[in-house]
Amino acid sequence: MGGRWGLILAGGEGTRLLPLTRRIAGDERPKQFCGVLGRETLLDETRRRSALVAPPDQTLVMVTGAHERFYASLLADLPSRCVVVQPENRGTAPAILYGLLRISAVGPTDAVAVFPSDHYVSDDDAFMAHVDSAFTAVGARPDLVILLGIAPESPEVEYGWIEPAEPIPAPERVALCRVRRFWEKPSAARARMLLTRGCLWNSFVMVARGPALLTLIRRAIPDLYYAFTAVTPALDTLMESEAIRTLYSRIPSTNFSRRALAGHPANLAVLPVSGVGWSDLGNPRRVLATLARGRFHPAWAEAIQATPA
Repeated sequence: MGGRWGLILAGGEGTRLLPLTRRIAGDERPKQFCGVLGRETLLDETRRRSALVAPPDQTLVMVTGAHERFYASLLADLPSRCVVVQPENRGTAPAILYGLLRISAVGPTDAVAVFPSDHYVSDDDAFMAHVDSAFTAVGARPDLVILLGIAPESPEVEYGWIEPAEPIPAPERVALCRVRRFWEKPSAARARMLLTRGCLWNSFVMVARGPALLTLIRRAIPDLYYAFTAVTPALDTLMESEAIRTLYSRIPSTNFSRRALAGHPANLAVLPVSGVGWSDLGNPRRVLATLARGRFHPAWAEAIQATPA
């Protein structure tokens, strides 16, 4: 699997789920470090899925230093170079860019799959087969950035939606479409319309060659891109920690979806995915729905059932 990397985003605060995760874990740990559906944490589940397409020593986990007491034991088996510690949580765009620059220093043209660490998938093998197909596609089309779009089950108002456009020529058995538009957290009426029009939930799982993603960020968020490239010479040196600490103290929090994807650049593509039981565990309502659908019975669930979503 040479030339393939995983980039796991595990630096968020999990604020919306904190009322529930406090009940589960008894502390302030973000959801990715919590056994929401059972004994295994959401980060553990994400790492297990990522390992189906990228070797663990070519997988970077982006974390935030303040969470060290929660992630240290979970990531103790990884080489230290695979645990990338951000001094502060500045959103998804800095995390992705920092990770990409670290990967680019080792494999400048390698392909990368980006994974949030707060998702549930009922069929890991089927879901990751689609990720594998996306890797195959960017091997043939290194200009593309491919998002996995989930066939929706309901008019969800808290997800981002992707409106597909015309098909893109791709390797056999890989059905890619261009992206016509993104719809971020639509109204209930618009979500119903998107459902009937064949739009897809945005999983935020994406696959691309490193240069394609870096180019997308450079064009969409040039201020952030050049702020990071200014400290690139310090990466993998004794100066990295201080250079990154100073950089993070100066940059704003930046959302990758809003800043880099919302303009639907021409090299974006979407790969439809269905039948994998995907859910973003972003709030208590979706967690409880996933528990019911998957027939999970974690020890904490009985006490939580009466808690309003």
